[in-house]
Amino acid sequence: TMQSSGHRFRDVEHHLLLADNDSYDSSSSEADMAERVWFIRDGCGMVCAIMTWLLVVYADFVVTFVMLLPSKDFWYSVINGVLFNCLAVLALSSHLRTMLTDPGAVPKGNATKEYMDNLQLKPGEVIYKCPKCCSIKPERAHHCSICKRCIRKMDHHCPWVNNCVGEKNQRFFVLFTMYIALISAHALVLCGFQFFSCVRGQWTECSDFSPPVTVILMIFLCLEGFLFLTFTAVMFGTQIHSICNDETEIERLKSEKPTWERRLRWEGMKSVFGGQPSLLWINPFAGFRIRRLLLRGKKGGPEFSV
Repeated sequence: TMQSSGHRFRDVEHHLLLADNDSYDSSSSEADMAERVWFIRDGCGMVCAIMTWLLVVYADFVVTFVMLLPSKDFWYSVINGVLFNCLAVLALSSHLRTMLTDPGAVPKGNATKEYMDNLQLKPGEVIYKCPKCCSIKPERAHHCSICKRCIRKMDHHCPWVNNCVGEKNQRFFVLFTMYIALISAHALVLCGFQFFSCVRGQWTECSDFSPPVTVILMIFLCLEGFLFLTFTAVMFGTQIHSICNDETEIERLKSEKPTWERRLRWEGMKSVFGGQPSLLWINPFAGFRIRRLLLRGKKGGPEFSV
């Protein structure tokens, strides 16, 4: 512990503050960071993210071309096709927004004396510095070794979305798990109807593919749907429970005693999803501005990667 500008500065490794002329530029604010696209350069995460998209595309292919298009019931095909594809688009949009949204990263190397003086802290107030990214740690922030940043209200790092789940993108992650669970359940129901239809009638007439190919494709879809439904449903329930209790997964695993005033259940939901309950809560496109994204591209493109 060391004294600086009338307040205490705690650092586990007792690193000194950066000099005023070091790499951190106080003019490069968090607002400037928000104007850039966020992307994590992690090989494992990128492979998992691509696999997620491929598995959803595979499910869409089997549902559309193996089960629905060959069906003789026109309205059955149309209604289920539109529903499944809409859910798939919502799931993949939620995945993209989770992956490309800054989860709440603390600016790197902001632990300078100048920056601390600008915080106008009270005498004797304790602040924490992360020895790994040289940033001043806000309350409830944790360092992610993969993102190499401190993340506000970090819940966990998820390789399937190639990003941390934190203060600013938790809503999109919850929507991603919800929509994946829904399309998985929908695919399983459609597989059940298809098997029943094929067994009851002629296998050669229930699909444009040969019976062995049809069976193999549907078995793989059933396995995928069951695994994804189990995983995402559990994750969705865990996330909602954490939001209602105003507690992240890291805080729960570490059994950290809350030093903050916990929000009531609905207050926690409103803080994550924004505002009063409405259809915007389940809309992954809410708050997305194509015009702003195009303007960012003109200014220099999506160069902000970690």
